[in-house]
Amino acid sequence: PPPFTGVWMGDSKLCAIGVHCGNHITSHGLALNCCTDLTWFEHIVPCGLEGKGVTSLSHELGQHVAVSHVLEPFLDSFQEVFDCALVSPEEPG
Repeated sequence: PPPFTGVWMGDSKLCAIGVHCGNHITSHGLALNCCTDLTWFEHIVPCGLEGKGVTSLSHELGQHVAVSHVLEPFLDSFQEVFDCALVSPEEPG
């Protein structure tokens, strides 16, 4: 929900999206909680947002959801939404 970035299920963040700029370097990242151990988030204020929680696909769906199950459809959707083509790094050797 605005003004918060990411993907939310109610008051719990499912997917974090971030951009950091500093010292002439821009970095970005994305974290999609598939089967994350959510107990670790009890010790911090996730994303610095008081009163907000964190969830995972496994928790929301009530079954184990592995990263390998969502990676291909996620990347397909990413390419469609951002009108881009993702390339894999070349294998060494």
